[in-house]
Amino acid sequence: MTIQQVSDSELEILKIIWGNGGAALYAHIMEKLSEAGYTWQKNTVITLLSRLTGKGLVKVKKIGRRNEYIAAVSEKDYQAAQTQVLLNKLYEGSAKGLVSALIQRDMISAEEYEELKRFWESGWNENE
Repeated sequence: MTIQQVSDSELEILKIIWGNGGAALYAHIMEKLSEAGYTWQKNTVITLLSRLTGKGLVKVKKIGRRNEYIAAVSEKDYQAAQTQVLLNKLYEGSAKGLVSALIQRDMISAEEYEELKRFWESGWNENE
């Protein structure tokens, strides 16, 4: 299954749904957007939710007269898919190229570097 890329606005809504255990009512989404400083109108949010549904990333479940929006893909799966897109686009699929760029541009702190080093040395599955 290919996971489609989303706009920044769509991603904000997905983050709210993921942050609420993978499902959220429209009112909860609007409340969280407001708390984050977004002043989007109802039609804007409905359009974004519709796009996410059309991309297969969100499912809609009717609860009486209300809609519950349910993530059809986990945050972890979305991140992995988009990381692969980034690797393919910019680094010809090379994770080493990405990590090298992060280190050379001081985008990874010494603490993060050491944490990654321990992760690699301890084995892949221990941290899952």
